[in-house]
Amino acid sequence: MAFEGLSPRAESLLRTLVDMHIREGQPVGSKALHVESGMSVSPATIRNVMSDLEDRGFLLSPHTSAGRIPTAQGYRLFVDSLLQMSPIDENAIQALKSELNPSRPSSELIASASNMLTQVTSQAGIVTVPKQKASQLRQIEFLPLSDSRVLVILVVNEKEVQNRVIELSKPLSEEQLRSAADRINRRYAGNDLASVKQLLVAEMAEARSRIDEHLEAALQLAKDAMDVEDAKDEYVVAGERRLLQQASAGDMDKLRELFDAFERKRDLLELLDRCSRADGVQIFIGEEAGYEVLGDYSVITAPYAQGTQPVGVLGVIGPTRMAYERVIPLVDITARLLTAALSR
Repeated sequence: MAFEGLSPRAESLLRTLVDMHIREGQPVGSKALHVESGMSVSPATIRNVMSDLEDRGFLLSPHTSAGRIPTAQGYRLFVDSLLQMSPIDENAIQALKSELNPSRPSSELIASASNMLTQVTSQAGIVTVPKQKASQLRQIEFLPLSDSRVLVILVVNEKEVQNRVIELSKPLSEEQLRSAADRINRRYAGNDLASVKQLLVAEMAEARSRIDEHLEAALQLAKDAMDVEDAKDEYVVAGERRLLQQASAGDMDKLRELFDAFERKRDLLELLDRCSRADGVQIFIGEEAGYEVLGDYSVITAPYAQGTQPVGVLGVIGPTRMAYERVIPLVDITARLLTAALSR
């Protein structure tokens, strides 16, 4: 079907040009497009169609070349109307199923999803971490490592075990640590971590009023461990090296800005939060995402759930010149497999 008055010939040539640019990474000239298209038309006709596509905002001519490359609008037309999805490689599916094993803790599944997205798509993978308010304390244990350091073992939710090494504010004996852990487990197991931290603060104040310094120090130890848990990354990014490998020398400044955005988090979190409220795969090309730093990049996301409850978003970030026909189905299947793993 023609798009905004584009002829079938213009659509076909645009599709071929985008495919060539994604594959080769270079501006596409009329002669090369003529040969690749296999159309029985004159080179002049090809040039005229390319000129019209440029006038309409689907192509542009880099100042150093007579060839053309797609604009964000050209990629949008390509993705929405001209793209033919590729079958997912069976080896990729098996690798994803192997890594996203339901027997693994949820924190490992999140990290694996990000790494696997990078591996199977060759883009940077990103996965938001489920909100911490859903974590419930099951058990806490203190193991002394030295006079000043303690290993805190937190068991949260059903099967997630997290270890933290915490510096002691004052020395505590093994018996004092065991007694404090028993007290916390007896009183607070089954409560969400945010509530437990509030209760610990109140109990610390009470211990302070009784001048029970050892109990206060032990409770502070537990709170410190939960503070670390609460402050963990809100999303996991993997594969920045893949973006570096694809970047040209002229792209490095833009790539540094993108890496800075990964560190700042705010803009990406706002975008991913929007995606979490939408159904299915979302595709943002260039500045469609609403952020200048993403002007030369595309973001492809899909929500994932635990049971019937959506809990996060995963996706990839890469150059607008990415293999959409392969990446989009991989993002979709990864979200489905992560949902299945978290729901068992």
